Amino acid sequence: MFIYTQQAWLSLLLKDNAVSFNSQVTVYVCSHHSKVVLPSVDEVCSSAAQGVVEECDIPSFSALIDQESHEVRLQVNKADDSPYPLEMCLQHEDNGVCRTCKESTVPLHSVTPCMCFQVWWNKGDERSHRSISCPFRNHTELLQRNVWENVSVSVVQGQMNSGGAMLSWNLTAPCRVEAEVWPCQKGAGLDRCTELVAFRQRLSDDIWRENSRGHWVMPGVFEDVVLGLDLCVMVKGKNSELGPFCPIDSSWWHWRWSLLVLLSLMLAVLAAICLYFLHGKLKRWAWEWYQKECGRLANRGHIVLLSPPDVDGSVSELVCELGSSLCAQGFSVSVDLWSRAELCSLGPLPWLHSQLQHLDSQGIRAILVLTQAAWERAEDWVRQWDQQGQQGKDIVQGVGKEEGGEEVEGEDNGLLQGMFSPYADVFSAALSCIKAEHKLGCAGERFLLVHFEAHSAKPPSSERGLPELFQGLPMFHLPSQSQGLLAELAMGPTGPEAGIGGHRV
Repeated sequence: MFIYTQQAWLSLLLKDNAVSFNSQVTVYVCSHHSKVVLPSVDEVCSSAAQGVVEECDIPSFSALIDQESHEVRLQVNKADDSPYPLEMCLQHEDNGVCRTCKESTVPLHSVTPCMCFQVWWNKGDERSHRSISCPFRNHTELLQRNVWENVSVSVVQGQMNSGGAMLSWNLTAPCRVEAEVWPCQKGAGLDRCTELVAFRQRLSDDIWRENSRGHWVMPGVFEDVVLGLDLCVMVKGKNSELGPFCPIDSSWWHWRWSLLVLLSLMLAVLAAICLYFLHGKLKRWAWEWYQKECGRLANRGHIVLLSPPDVDGSVSELVCELGSSLCAQGFSVSVDLWSRAELCSLGPLPWLHSQLQHLDSQGIRAILVLTQAAWERAEDWVRQWDQQGQQGKDIVQGVGKEEGGEEVEGEDNGLLQGMFSPYADVFSAALSCIKAEHKLGCAGERFLLVHFEAHSAKPPSSERGLPELFQGLPMFHLPSQSQGLLAELAMGPTGPEAGIGGHRV
């Protein structure tokens, strides 16, 4: 019995975008089907189709060592002609992790024979074929020194489960190296380290692992070493010998950290002591500077200091001391107690108005001294104002003539002469000015009150608060608020809450 089998070769052209390299395709012919796995991009590009398949187009890469600038220049041909962005990564050894590299130059001291580069056109999918190049493998003699200069060994003494002593070590290098390691005993005061026989080991190629920095690490251990010896580790390569690498003395580290903590505490205590002794001086320096600045700002100012209506010996002395203190701070001060001759020649009201002209041009305010008599005079003045009505208002406004220009005669003139005049003295004249400024809403910007703490300001018979005329004026209690008074006079009013160290009443 003969069985005839018929075979046919089919050639298929797949145009589906879903099909790519490594795709699995099932071909159905009648009742038969077959599964076909498409080749990978590396298989295709390694064949004769490399110049035909678009995905096999890879960048042409070269590396140039510049001895003068001590760097390696990475060059990619026709990088500007490609419509796709260029990507590049760097790795150590063929099986190392390739990490993205953005720089086009590499310092020569970090270049090693095992350094490799991958370059490709980023086409946004997995079709991008990569060009892998390790351009420094032929420069082993030149670059091998860079490898050994970056070799490090960490050593730790420990104990095995059996109770014996061991010396564990980790050797780190940019590339996997061929070397031997052995333990040695370091003598006191000697640079040489004597090898312990029968412990020498050769590094194995299958134990290397890559760390997060891209370097290669080889772990190892020397078991059953002798306790109590000052043990270190030596490393010998093809043409070089490194070491000794010794364990970190934990007691030395503890001593260093203890010393650092102690010094920090000493510095903190010393700083606290210095601040304690310098606090008074710093405060005094700050106050002197503050007074100097206040005086500098106040050199252009003029202050009018008005005494209360019942000036006795103690109050007048305090008023004069206040005026002298303001003069010492650089203010130009006019005190009614110092101007008796002018008061007699001009009269209280003209003298006061001549002084208040300085306030308009220089912006400095008048100071009223508040005592019990001043409190009572202000209350009487307000009461008289309310009783006289418009007639009193005319007096404040200087109305003493009729529309025809003739003076008031008869009963009206007799009434003015019989009433209590607000211009009887300078203090009453100041009350009239305060009343006028209250109407303009700027009384607190031109007048302020001071109260000597040695004398009571509120009369025992008064049951109400501060007189209406004085409400809204900044008030300072002396001598406790002297600094605030100086600041207020130097800086001038700063708004509705003006009164540094004082308060509005």
